[in-house]
Amino acid sequence: MNITRENIDELNAVVKVDIAKEDYAPKVEKILKDYRKNANIPGFRKGHVPMGMVKKQYGQAVLVDEVNKLLQDSLNKYLTEEKLDVLGNPIPREQEDFDWNKEEYSFEFELGLAPEFEVNLDLEKPVTKYNIVADEKMVNTQLESMQKQYGKLISKDVVDDEKDIVAGTFKNEEEEIDKEASVELEKINGKRNLDKFMGSKVGDTIKLKTKNLFKDDHQLVDLLGIEHDKVHDLDIEVEFTVTEVNKRELADLDQELFDKLFGKDQVKSVTELKDKIKEDAAKQFKQQSDQQLMNDVTETLIENTQFELPKEFLQKWIRTVGEKPLTEEEAVEEYEKSEKGLRYQLIEGKIINDNKLEVNFEDLKAFSHEKIKEQMAQFGQMNPSEKELDDIASRILSNQDEVKRLSEQLMNEKLLDFYKENMKFEEKEVTYDEFVKEIYQ
Repeated sequence: MNITRENIDELNAVVKVDIAKEDYAPKVEKILKDYRKNANIPGFRKGHVPMGMVKKQYGQAVLVDEVNKLLQDSLNKYLTEEKLDVLGNPIPREQEDFDWNKEEYSFEFELGLAPEFEVNLDLEKPVTKYNIVADEKMVNTQLESMQKQYGKLISKDVVDDEKDIVAGTFKNEEEEIDKEASVELEKINGKRNLDKFMGSKVGDTIKLKTKNLFKDDHQLVDLLGIEHDKVHDLDIEVEFTVTEVNKRELADLDQELFDKLFGKDQVKSVTELKDKIKEDAAKQFKQQSDQQLMNDVTETLIENTQFELPKEFLQKWIRTVGEKPLTEEEAVEEYEKSEKGLRYQLIEGKIINDNKLEVNFEDLKAFSHEKIKEQMAQFGQMNPSEKELDDIASRILSNQDEVKRLSEQLMNEKLLDFYKENMKFEEKEVTYDEFVKEIYQ
């Protein structure tokens, strides 16, 4: 067997594999002898079928199978030994006059090669690193939400406050709506709609238009019992018959409430409670700011790291790699959609290799412990034993899909830490509302 390579340019090459008879003949002969030993052909005793008949019936199929196996094994070995960083998979070149009746064969494969490039982390324009903080408005809103959660409802005779909660039944015959629900008047949209509730009492029926009834249209899903797809365009009249009027009395900001929220004596004052709210919010915000930082770093590195790709090869490969072949136009479109992702994949791979970032088993085990503790804390299990963590982690890490998922998450964290240590950022402190406005609007 002989394997040679012709470099077309820096990004494209052709590998030629020449296979001689002595490369495949011994294996083919052995398989055919095994076939002869076990063949059941009428008129012949088992093991006494003439070899000529076995070769005539099975010879070419065995030959094709063995040559293809040999071809794939030798090509993969060659790519590994030559340390060729290929994109996609080798594409076999078609041969018009290929003949399996010959004893020697030649095969050619097109290769797309990964480009050589450097990644510069010292950028002229630094990436913005957001530090999201909980402002007083958010803290007070969360505080009131806690007081509502642990407060109590007090029955009233008549609706006279914009914070009242009115229970009743929504009806509309045409849409087959007949749904009991409780309406928080704070969520009603506009004074005109709110005024329709004011002064109502048990037994009164209010006629309402669903369009723009609530500040958030999605309220209609639960309150009217309709499908999500309908809510945005729903413009009907419903009747709401009042069955109950309540006002919510907020829970007192006392030690009893503090203990319910965070455990006995963990928080002892309103000031400490606000600090705790800010601390918990900061943890949640960090996940969002880190994700945004990763997104921004990714976009910036793609934009500032220039290199060519074997475009024509990749488009050709995309045409053949799926379950069904794509047209040339479909392959171009698919390539354009995936090019940015491929560029970052190459950039990321280079950063990982050049800086020897890796995920070993001990890292993965410790990482899985942290994730398990986070999940258990959500259910009130704050101090699991090491044995519990080890047992759960062992079950998780025995699943290859979970190992892959956790490895990718951990490598993502390692990359983010690497960027934080090796890149300059423009730090910007913002409230959550400011962050949302700046990023998503």
